[in-house]
Amino acid sequence: MRRLFVVPFVVLLAVSELVSVDATAQAKFSSTNTKARNLWDKAQAQAKDREFNKAIETLTQLNQKFPSLGEPYVMKGSLLKAMGENRSAFEAYRDGLAKIPVDASRANDYYTLGELAMSFGEYATAADSYKKYLKTATKSPRFAPRAQRQLLNCEFAQKAMAAPTGIQPERLPEPLNTYRFQYFPALTADSRFLLFTGRPTAESGEDLFVSRQNQDGTMGAPASISPAINSSYNEGAGTISGDGKTLVFASCDRPNSVGNCDLYISRRTGNTWSKPQNLGRNVNSAEWDSQPTLSADGRTLYFTSTRRGGKGQEDIYVTTLDADGNWTLARNLGAPVNTAGKDMAPFIHASGSTLYYVTDGLVGMGGLDVYRCEQLAGNKWGVPQNLGYPLNSFENEASLFISSDNRRGFCSRSRAAEPGVRQERDRPVELFGFEVPKEVRARETSTYTQGRVFDAFTKKPIKADVQLYDLNTDELVQYVGSDAENGEYTVVLNEGRQYAMYAAADKYLMKSLSFDYSDKRNFDPLTLDIYLEPVRSGRSIVLNNLFFDSKQYELKPKSRTELNRLIAFMKQYPDVQVEISGHTDDVGSDDDNQLLSQNRAKSVYTYLVSQGVTASRLRFKGYGETKPLVANDSDEHRQQNRRIELRIL
Repeated sequence: MRRLFVVPFVVLLAVSELVSVDATAQAKFSSTNTKARNLWDKAQAQAKDREFNKAIETLTQLNQKFPSLGEPYVMKGSLLKAMGENRSAFEAYRDGLAKIPVDASRANDYYTLGELAMSFGEYATAADSYKKYLKTATKSPRFAPRAQRQLLNCEFAQKAMAAPTGIQPERLPEPLNTYRFQYFPALTADSRFLLFTGRPTAESGEDLFVSRQNQDGTMGAPASISPAINSSYNEGAGTISGDGKTLVFASCDRPNSVGNCDLYISRRTGNTWSKPQNLGRNVNSAEWDSQPTLSADGRTLYFTSTRRGGKGQEDIYVTTLDADGNWTLARNLGAPVNTAGKDMAPFIHASGSTLYYVTDGLVGMGGLDVYRCEQLAGNKWGVPQNLGYPLNSFENEASLFISSDNRRGFCSRSRAAEPGVRQERDRPVELFGFEVPKEVRARETSTYTQGRVFDAFTKKPIKADVQLYDLNTDELVQYVGSDAENGEYTVVLNEGRQYAMYAAADKYLMKSLSFDYSDKRNFDPLTLDIYLEPVRSGRSIVLNNLFFDSKQYELKPKSRTELNRLIAFMKQYPDVQVEISGHTDDVGSDDDNQLLSQNRAKSVYTYLVSQGVTASRLRFKGYGETKPLVANDSDEHRQQNRRIELRIL
């Protein structure tokens, strides 16, 4: 089976890098007792003949009869480690070295004990062992840099465990976790669908599964995502866009692949997923590409790759969808995200401003820890911050997923070893959930608006472009499409922002909507159906993102987003003529309101003409308070009546 993901729960001991300590080449035996010497020599001979189990039995006899001797414990530890019995090996090394005076000939044993102790979270023992290694390995200390780094990890881990952040993640209840392996969880923005990679049995390949949320908030039984996706090839780590319509996943050795493991994309229309398409050479390389994560709108993709030119063995890369619908050439995120170590399993929060990922290239609990970093100006990233204990532990952590509202998190962890399971990679893997501690939340909390887009006359669903702009920066921050079959759309909104949202389709007037989340008055999800008017004489729309100070008619700077959309509309339909009409509430005199509405409409007219729209296609008129949309009986209603409209002539 090709590597689609780095099993997050494999204890990546550096013992594989150690100079193997042959069982027949132990340091001198300290006892002169004849019986002890005979048993020692017998164990040596058995080990030399590769009869490890018999040698361990002999050494156990030696331990029982001469418990003060440390050498038999250490030799037994080396044999157990060679057999994959790491827990027993740790105990043997620990007990044996405690009985032997510190000696330079034991330098590699101290290092081995340190690595084993780290793999089980025995930080005090690990720190003591690394210090002894550094003290005794005076001749070409090959592992000194790692030992020194591990000492820093021990110090960090002990402090983190003394000041936990949050509570232990809890295993998700059935019907989840019914397979032997399940990992890489991902949610849609509305939390209705949970995607994960699973292997029902130890012998089966990887597939993608989806669990749908029940009405009571519980998750339903997982099912294969689609026969169009799951195949005879492995479908590894996957990610899904916030609206649940775009899927990217890893798969290996498919026909016409770029490398051994590539990233593929599929899009959903109604309930049908399209045939997966290779993302191509701008994204995939000749090496291993996997562990994708999509931005909420599915237009920015982060992933892990072992391609050449990175800072470490695995690095995180990013690519974006350009205006023509093509993925740009993937670029390395660089420092400080990527390190000389393993940097993997990125997860971009729905807010788009916080990246989570795992790395062993920074000081942490040892092995792979989860870190978070925030996006800065200029597409740069801040210094990664360790999520602390217990979200990080002595084991290697996997990818992390945090819901858009920052309340709930998901991860995968290996179950405690079962009888007969000797290799860490064979331990069952399960999905866990946790309440997100305030200290590790994404910088911005997100919510969403979702609904359907309809033709205002036929009431039939239509496919439309739904775009979200940050009014303070005039930046397009999300761009999704409504479903061609049912008209469904989902857009993610971030706390602290003010947005303009536009729904538009060919031969329809755009719909202008405004969302102001500058403060936390209300940040609950919205259900909002949108009805688009055909481009037809007499049809009109309210321009909800034109802003004026009270009793003033000069356009405020954040009106530029709407104004630019108007210019684009006039260019798209060069034969259309429009009236820009101003309206007010009933506060103030009729004459003042008439003049104010006239001047505000004129300001829009003047701006459009100044930007090249032919004046003969435009006219403006003020209606004052004469055409209210609703009764002027509340502040909210009066605000609705203060508006600028665009009407087709």
